[in-house]
Amino acid sequence: MPELEKTTLRKQLIERRAALSADEVARASEGAVSLIRTLFEWKNATEALLYWPVRGEIDLRPLLAELWQRGCQVLLPRCRPDQHGMMDMACAACEDELVPGAYSIMEPDALRCPPVDSCHPQIALIPGVGFDREGNRLGFGGGYYDRLLATEPLQDTLVVGVAHEFQLIDAVPTQPWDKPVHVVCTEEELWRP
Repeated sequence: MPELEKTTLRKQLIERRAALSADEVARASEGAVSLIRTLFEWKNATEALLYWPVRGEIDLRPLLAELWQRGCQVLLPRCRPDQHGMMDMACAACEDELVPGAYSIMEPDALRCPPVDSCHPQIALIPGVGFDREGNRLGFGGGYYDRLLATEPLQDTLVVGVAHEFQLIDAVPTQPWDKPVHVVCTEEELWRP
């Protein structure tokens, strides 16, 4: 019963993350950001997919600012308002081009940032509720990232799951459609399955 196991595990990990203080999130984020900066694909990226942090997730905003300063194409996911579970990638040139979207997550403004189809990011940094050492990812249950990671533009991309150390668990229950990550990054380690 993987779905039941996922629901129970998801609830436990979300509650634990919600209990973190702002200082704990900031310290963990600083550690994870430092480790991401050591990756070859990060150092050489001209296109990268990142996420906007919410509800205690590792905060990658320093990396967003760094990419914008480097003149890289910064891609962020944007939920399709008419298709549940589907996201597009859109390029944002600065924080001013972001607006609150689905689930109150900042995303590229649809009026200023059209979806990007012809992109091939070298690295994708994605959130998760939990990861295991095989690269399996537990998300929020909507399948948004599984569908996005299955798209052609991300087939040759290094996918890095970003989470707090306690979110790196022994085993994530999986289904055939679940998309694993290539690297898991926490504040303490970069783990390559």
